[in-house]
Amino acid sequence: MTVQPRRVLLLSATIGEGHNATGRAVAEAAGRVWPGSEVSWLDALRAMGRWVPAAFNWIYVTNVESTPWLYDFFYDSLWRYRWFANASRRFVGAWSGRLLRQAIAEREPDLIVSTYPLGTAGLNWLRRRGELDVPVAAVVSDFSPHPFWVYPEVDLHYVMSEASLRAMRRAEPDAVGAVCAPPVVSAFRPGDRAAARRSFGLPEAGFTVLISCGSLGFGSVDRAVDAALRAEGVDRVVVVCGRNDGLRERFDTRAEERLVALGWVDDMPGLVACADVVVTNAGGATALEAVACGRSVIMFEPIAGHGRANAELMADAELAELCPRAADLTATLRRWAAEPDELAQQEQRALKHCQIADFTDQVAALAQLPRHRGRRALRSQDAFFVYATTPAVAQQTGAVLLLEGPSQSTRDWYEQIAERVERRASRLPLLTRRLVLRRTGRPQWIHDAAIDLHEHLRCREVRGEGSAAEAREEFFGTAVRTDRPPWELLLLHETDSGRVSVLAKLHHALGDGVAVTSTLLRLLTDNPPPVSAPGRGDRLKWHRRAWVIARGLVSLAGAGLAPASPWAGRSTPNRSFDGLELPAAEVRACARRDGVSSTALLLGLVAEALHRALPSPAPGQRFRVMVPRTARTGRSGVGTDEPGNHTASVSLDLPVGPMPVRQRVDSVAAELGKPDRTGQPAATRAVLAGLGSMPAPLHAWVVRRIYQRRFFNAVVSVLPGQRRPARMGAAQIAGVLPVLSLADGVGVAVGAVSWGERVGFGITTDTGLAPVAGVLTGHLRDAFAALRTGDGP
Repeated sequence: MTVQPRRVLLLSATIGEGHNATGRAVAEAAGRVWPGSEVSWLDALRAMGRWVPAAFNWIYVTNVESTPWLYDFFYDSLWRYRWFANASRRFVGAWSGRLLRQAIAEREPDLIVSTYPLGTAGLNWLRRRGELDVPVAAVVSDFSPHPFWVYPEVDLHYVMSEASLRAMRRAEPDAVGAVCAPPVVSAFRPGDRAAARRSFGLPEAGFTVLISCGSLGFGSVDRAVDAALRAEGVDRVVVVCGRNDGLRERFDTRAEERLVALGWVDDMPGLVACADVVVTNAGGATALEAVACGRSVIMFEPIAGHGRANAELMADAELAELCPRAADLTATLRRWAAEPDELAQQEQRALKHCQIADFTDQVAALAQLPRHRGRRALRSQDAFFVYATTPAVAQQTGAVLLLEGPSQSTRDWYEQIAERVERRASRLPLLTRRLVLRRTGRPQWIHDAAIDLHEHLRCREVRGEGSAAEAREEFFGTAVRTDRPPWELLLLHETDSGRVSVLAKLHHALGDGVAVTSTLLRLLTDNPPPVSAPGRGDRLKWHRRAWVIARGLVSLAGAGLAPASPWAGRSTPNRSFDGLELPAAEVRACARRDGVSSTALLLGLVAEALHRALPSPAPGQRFRVMVPRTARTGRSGVGTDEPGNHTASVSLDLPVGPMPVRQRVDSVAAELGKPDRTGQPAATRAVLAGLGSMPAPLHAWVVRRIYQRRFFNAVVSVLPGQRRPARMGAAQIAGVLPVLSLADGVGVAVGAVSWGERVGFGITTDTGLAPVAGVLTGHLRDAFAALRTGDGP
């Protein structure tokens, strides 16, 4: 089915006429395939400033005619120094993107096609910031795409040949490209020479050379004319001077009957049809128009920079003859005039190239482009969990989704889930990121929507509770693979009891618990929650924010090292996992009765379980836990569906010495407010962001020294959940048990989430350092029973 965009935006620029000529070809094809659609134009240079078009045209002409060495140096530097190319593209992209933003928003396009590289840079900048949700394409009319032409966030680049495609990938490995037919208006097509010459008042017979060096008519035009006139067999030389009036006046004064000098020509298709050979010097629109007409092309003394690269690539593709000197041009014209068979072969190669595709069909395909996301460095907060990974401690987060529904076979359960994963996973940003690790640079994400179902979803039948526990420990105890998008699901069917669960694990760099839960719901449930809109992003004034951060840093520094813990030491790969569910209504009732928040009550239960599990805790003993808290609020401007880690961790000293359980809960509630009052959340966010400014090796070194047993004894998180269980066909996700990762040398991690009528606890322990997880879940159950009835010490 053809998708017809209502509004198509063409992004071009008037710097010469090549970019506009390509835009006209796109507009013509769009009008043919989408009748009734509105096609509008936007000049990228004009959008960048009133003075920019004149300044850039002057710089371009001056560089080509007066300082070609400078243009060559700049062009070569783009290829030779990656840092220079990236810095230049970022600068231009930010400049162009900021000024294009409003103009694009006013036009509300359904499709954007760029034919000018600086415009494409701006589109890439906007796309990286999440501001363009429509298909974005670029038509690269130069035969040699350079690093300024191609960008990782553009959904598709149309390039001119297979050799051009290889150059594009060298310029930007993450760019997506395809070879297209010459992007010229349909009037440029093979035509009858005699009829065309009659329409221009030229003699029908004779070998005719057309020299056209773009609308500005610069380069070695005089030498090209002289070299062509010296070639025996050349009967006529037609030279197009374009808007270069001085050039035409020079030729008009020459007493040469074989020379025809023209200014601006409206019927270029007819003029190209007159020629036997077209001579040009840049490899842009003129060369493409000649190829589309089936005419032989000679690249003579190519202009600096991109002109030289285009000429070499056209010659490699056998679509042009490269003549770097006047003598070469004379010899080639002499040979072709004397050997029409060789000229005919050159024309056939041009015609064959034009038949690779139909440009109208290729423009039609742009309306349905899949979204492409290029390679990008991880945010500092996400790279943190790559650097915190050790051989014994994998940084991955996950959950156990407890399903309830009609009894059915394992195969039926699997097919129900597999159908959803196949249909939805490739459209969820968090699930289409593949991790690229670099030896010295920051790790990167690369978009990978080619999801292989069998690599990400498995199923397993087990008998008996012990077998289910072993399956969970095997699944969560194995690090998720990073040679593909780092997430895995396991359907676990306990055939004796009929219990069914979905185990999910994801690399922690993909996102925090909120992002993971939201993504799993969108992947599996019937009516997933709508994508949440970010908040307004309101912030404190800079001086108030600085003061809050300073107070938080002082508080964190004053906390010092963590208290000694018997469950700390050298990490081992041995893992234990267990879960517990409590009635959510009773948890909330106990919290109201005791005048504390549900979060404080749950943390108090964890403190009581730790007290009961620790060997001989002393009066007044403290157990420091690191508590990640979501920063996805209206003030942050981050929605629940945004991938990545958006948390603010606080340090909390839980009382684990002997005391009544209700007193312990009250003590935890009092302790819970201190980090906010001292600014710890703002300080931890600032520290994590600041680490990203360090060189990657130093960043990694710092992370490994702060995220470990010296600074906290356990990781404990209370995640936001939802009151209503989500449905998956006839079944529902009745409960969730969060699974947290450990830190280096830390033996315990506890997660809790309120889900429907239940509060689910998930406990992870390193059994080389701490008791098996079942010991803590047993103590949690007993602690809640004591709190509910008021019994216990």
